[in-house]
Amino acid sequence: MRRLNYMFLIFAFAALAGAPARAGAYPQAQTGSGTDARVVDRIVARIEDDIILESQVRELGKFQQLVEGRQETDNRLLAELIEQWVVETEATTARFTQPAQSEVDQELARLAAQFPTPVAYSMKLRELGLTAGEVRQMLARQLFVERYLDYKFRPTVQIEAADIQSYYEKEFSPELTGKNQAVPKLEQVEAQIRELLTQRQISDLAAKWLDETKSHLKIELALNN
Repeated sequence: MRRLNYMFLIFAFAALAGAPARAGAYPQAQTGSGTDARVVDRIVARIEDDIILESQVRELGKFQQLVEGRQETDNRLLAELIEQWVVETEATTARFTQPAQSEVDQELARLAAQFPTPVAYSMKLRELGLTAGEVRQMLARQLFVERYLDYKFRPTVQIEAADIQSYYEKEFSPELTGKNQAVPKLEQVEAQIRELLTQRQISDLAAKWLDETKSHLKIELALNN
């Protein structure tokens, strides 16, 4: 969860920093085929009156492989699912608006565009055992969670001119220089840097809120590896 907030900024800064970017509903897993097919799943966590299944952990891992080329440990994946649950529960209670279908379409298009061809994207989905519908559902959930956190914490964020100058001099410029790329003037990238720093603060505030909220919830874990 703490890294999901950066999804659209990864795209925005890809061209700016000269680096390629990639974006980032869980059915039960099945094994066997035909009449021998059977559901193989288990509960890996209980949150209040809800549960998280092992199949959800596996599917999130596949989604990470799709958008990032790697996946985190099962314990970290489970932690992210718990954090998603916390955000979704509050957002749903607050009647926060779900992302429009057109917005999810845009994210899907961005994700697919990271692959050489539509065929390469489809082949990757088959390789990972993901359907287009599952990817769409996970992107929609990600958008919902990110936008609620933005709505909740952005009003409290304050970015000073000195913060922007410091980031430009200590992080942005050295990174491009190290890649032998031209460094644009500060005024050309000031708005993008401000947004990046805003997202960093939102992420920090969200992390603190999540830790505090989870401490008051009944959470039982069953995943140990």
